[in-house]
Amino acid sequence: KYDLSAGHEPQKFGLGMKEIWEIDPAKAKPGTVTHTMGWPLGKNAGGGSFIYHLGGNQVLVGFVVHLNYKNPYLYPYMEFQRFKHHPLVAELLEGGKRVAYGARAISEGGWQSIPKLTVPGAALLGCSAGLVNVPRIKGNHNAMLSGIAAAEAAASAIAAGRAGDELTDYEAEVRKGAIARDLKPVRNVKPVWSKLGLWPSLALGGLDMWVANLTGWNPLGSWKHGKTDAQATGKAADFQPIDYPKPDGKLSFDRLTNVAFSFTNHEESQPCHLKLKDPAIPIAVNLPLYAEPAQRYCPAGVYEVLEGPEGPKFQINFQNCVHCKTCDIK
Repeated sequence: KYDLSAGHEPQKFGLGMKEIWEIDPAKAKPGTVTHTMGWPLGKNAGGGSFIYHLGGNQVLVGFVVHLNYKNPYLYPYMEFQRFKHHPLVAELLEGGKRVAYGARAISEGGWQSIPKLTVPGAALLGCSAGLVNVPRIKGNHNAMLSGIAAAEAAASAIAAGRAGDELTDYEAEVRKGAIARDLKPVRNVKPVWSKLGLWPSLALGGLDMWVANLTGWNPLGSWKHGKTDAQATGKAADFQPIDYPKPDGKLSFDRLTNVAFSFTNHEESQPCHLKLKDPAIPIAVNLPLYAEPAQRYCPAGVYEVLEGPEGPKFQINFQNCVHCKTCDIK
């Protein structure tokens, strides 16, 4: 209704998947943080991992796949499962047990993609505004700062007897204050990575980021994202299917087993909350052109293509949904 993205770059996203593990107490190092980039994605997609040691011998193991990947055969969930077989990760998790699983889409567009933030009676805060700092893999700080700014703007509006108008002071604070100082210097990291790949982004994007942090000036100016993540998807005919190792049930698990550890609960009798504008599209268009990527990009196995006597059929297992929003994006 309000076309809030007009004049701004499209929002970009990553699919973040996470497992909680209880590990051998001898391997637990509370407070330890590990971040990786690339492997096992190679040139198929951008992304990386995070491993956070908590108390109580628990470890968060997560993997993010940028959703602007081209190859429709890419299977983000299986990339995550394959990641855990890296010797460093496997050694950490060996002898432990996975106790929880979840997934969520992360807004990664950064400074260029922040939409207009206010409408009469409402405002966008935190990740709904896209305030994640991609190279820092961090958004909590800006979410809190946006909450503070919005609360102060609302308090001022109430004190002034305003009602039903827009919190323009909030938007001004986001565009000029601490959030702007955090996001503007790193604004080219994501588009450089998307356009040129991992290694050039480490060199060129890193140089641009550090010069901006030191001087306030971005040598690269402000790169555009261009395509949405959906538009970035390539035709299946231009790519080869990817052969993924079968989960071993110890370090890696099939999707449906993991979904049981997401503790998502839907009544079997409730109406399906996932609506298709045109139910014919998956089989008529997506399957022949893109090998129907929904059956792979969903981290919960919600979408299936079933072969039957009358040909392929698209099935929605809505009860599996972990509400990550990847299907709305990709």
